[in-house]
Amino acid sequence: MDSIENLHYAIGQLAFSVAFSDGKIQKEEHTKFLEIVVEELQKNDYNFDLSGIVFQVLEKDKIDPDTIYEWAMKEIKTNSHYLSPELKDKFISVMEKVAMAFPPVTRSETNIINRFKKDIAGIHGDPVFFNEQIH
Repeated sequence: MDSIENLHYAIGQLAFSVAFSDGKIQKEEHTKFLEIVVEELQKNDYNFDLSGIVFQVLEKDKIDPDTIYEWAMKEIKTNSHYLSPELKDKFISVMEKVAMAFPPVTRSETNIINRFKKDIAGIHGDPVFFNEQIH
């Protein structure tokens, strides 16, 4: 996978972490997750399947949300040179929409999203890399 694909793999992990933090993921929640990812990340020829695939794999393996979160952040930091401000905003939007897909938004979902916002705030991509990817 390339760096952009790795970042999308990470958003799949983060979205799963949000969805799973409040318990079992319902079938409707999984379907809604895929819709959200396609809607939010459909620009720039991103590979949507990666986020959906990771979601399915993690659901099957029953890994705890904190471990998944740590894996995702490691992936984001490793590939941060392609992390544009716009992509950061999209990732936050995906996580928030996943949390809101099935009300109410729980405290655990809110905690993961707030943690992500804090953790990602200091990560700045390299404009040379992410602008090159866009053009």
